[in-house]
Amino acid sequence: MAKTASYKVKFRRRREGLTDYYLRTKLLKSGLPRVVVRISNKHVRVLIVSSKPIGDMTLASAFSQELRKFGWPFSFNNTPATYLTAYLAGLRCLKNGVSEGILDVGLHKPVRGGRIYAACSGLLDAGFKVRVSEEMLPDKSRILGEHIVNYFKASGGRGFSRYVKEGLKVEDMPRIFEEVKNRIREAVEHG
Repeated sequence: MAKTASYKVKFRRRREGLTDYYLRTKLLKSGLPRVVVRISNKHVRVLIVSSKPIGDMTLASAFSQELRKFGWPFSFNNTPATYLTAYLAGLRCLKNGVSEGILDVGLHKPVRGGRIYAACSGLLDAGFKVRVSEEMLPDKSRILGEHIVNYFKASGGRGFSRYVKEGLKVEDMPRIFEEVKNRIREAVEHG
């Protein structure tokens, strides 16, 4: 006669496909704060999280919607916006005295030069240390949004009706990117 059940029900978040507990355990054993990058259909969140026995404590965070107050008029989930959001989070974290972390991509599949690694590039440029291979980071032209400008020119403006209606010039994206990056640096340093 069986004394125990032959099947053990997995944790709810594992059943729902929300958490990879094996990977999470490895990240927690590193002892470093986790750099959590989450990308949705419209926004990007970058959080630096320290794990404690009572629960996770957020040390610093940035939400891509915050870029609006720095003058970013374009999409809040493209590669340049991801970089800028992570840059903002990195500067805030350095101001709080935390200078190193380990990347937690969650259930995202890591893609070379993708938005997850654009966030890593933003953190590195802010002075925050993240262990990542140089070959995984996107090149500078992609971070500036030049690939978006090239697609805009090739498509004849198709798919960019919101920008055209608002009177935005997509060709100015690299210049606006640099201006927003400078405003972020000044705001965090003086604020």
